[in-house]
Amino acid sequence: MSTENFFDKLLDDGIDLQDDQFITDCMERFDRDEDGMLNLKELRFLTDELFVDENGASYEFPVRMCAELLYAFDADHDGKINMDELKELWFKVIVPVVKPVSALVVIDVQNDFIDGSLAIRNCPAGQEGFEVVPVINNLLDEIPFNYVFYTYDWHPDDHVSFIDNVHLRNFHETSLVPQDEAKIFDTVVFEGPPPIEQKLWPRHCVQTSWGSELHPELKIADNATFIYKGTCSDIDSYSAFWDNQKLSQTNLSDEMKSRGVTDIFVTGLATEYCVGYTALHALEHGYRTILVEDACRGVDLKDIEATKEKLQERHGVIATSDKVKNMVLGRDRRHDLGYRTAMLAVKGNI
Repeated sequence: MSTENFFDKLLDDGIDLQDDQFITDCMERFDRDEDGMLNLKELRFLTDELFVDENGASYEFPVRMCAELLYAFDADHDGKINMDELKELWFKVIVPVVKPVSALVVIDVQNDFIDGSLAIRNCPAGQEGFEVVPVINNLLDEIPFNYVFYTYDWHPDDHVSFIDNVHLRNFHETSLVPQDEAKIFDTVVFEGPPPIEQKLWPRHCVQTSWGSELHPELKIADNATFIYKGTCSDIDSYSAFWDNQKLSQTNLSDEMKSRGVTDIFVTGLATEYCVGYTALHALEHGYRTILVEDACRGVDLKDIEATKEKLQERHGVIATSDKVKNMVLGRDRRHDLGYRTAMLAVKGNI
């Protein structure tokens, strides 16, 4: 038997993974006892070659996860994966792992968050928002993402999050901060309906203003898609998918689904707010989600770490920009992303 990684041979752009012959070849490769099926031990041989880093070293895929993978695709409950079941596993798990459809999402890299009224550097963490620009530009230059999306925080003049608009709406009785004492960075509760908890910010990213423009040194990819959020006066929208109450959606998920996106690489400002909320909602939508941590900057160090932990608990991945290219090209095939893909497939989300 060849020692060459079976799945590495499938990375060439000219190879069509929809060809059933590859599924037959896969069965022959890992069916060591030649009974026409894969038992748990043989499935582990498969996952050892499927889930490898860019150097070809296998990720540690726990026996428990492998058993869950077998159980998930063992439709006839005989304890093995037959050819029909392998076909399901192939298209729902193996193909997205080997040849992901990638999207880079650049969140709110706008003037106001870098040099304007809500510059990240002036927040408690003291991080420099501009530092994400060269990292994102390098990702765009070096990596062949299938799609690129840019988001705008895009607020009307009377937006609910602005401290100078605090007098425009009544506070709910549950607000711990009285209306006449509210100040920047306080969290208050507006009356609604429904009652809405809202952090108060300086006026920022007002539609068509200089502050709402993408930073002039940020590269704009050809054929990029632009998403506008926070456009409703009475509700904020940290996420690029939903507003903060999930009352309305942007068109981001529809745009991604229409393109067959599997993997989302999230970058931008600010880590624990618009970046983090977008990443968490991407996971809810069923996307394999990677937060590129050196391409993000945030407001508060404790909240940044809490956001990363929450993402990892939900099988999101935290990676640095130097790891992204091999992930996009299918050379670095993370077992945690693959496991999430399998579990979503079982639930019918993909």
